[in-house]
Amino acid sequence: MKCNIALSNGEWKLMNLLWKEAPRTIAQLVAALKDDTGWTKGTVFMMLSRMEDKGAVRFEEGGRSKLFYPALKKEEAASFETESFLNKVYGGSVGLMVASMAGQKALNKTDIDELYAILREAEKEAGQ
Repeated sequence: MKCNIALSNGEWKLMNLLWKEAPRTIAQLVAALKDDTGWTKGTVFMMLSRMEDKGAVRFEEGGRSKLFYPALKKEEAASFETESFLNKVYGGSVGLMVASMAGQKALNKTDIDELYAILREAEKEAGQ
């Protein structure tokens, strides 16, 4: 199933915590984000409610607290975000994005070697 759920930067923070370890309570999420964001319990609750409406998280009753779980896979969310970014910024062209990064000298030798390896593997798969 293809993901079509756009996540805000804040929602990515919550999802990354849930992908790392689930289930988590609101209190656990607030504690984990305290130093980075300073979000209150109310803020996290509001965000989780919005994310539940989107289909990004789900919860189960767990005694005194709700237990929150990711409802989508990280790979699916990352794929959707990547495609959305490419379409928005580079008209869907990976080549334009790489050319832009190369032109800005944003690629080091390791990055370039990694890209070559990815492209060689993609070329093998395309030839099959």
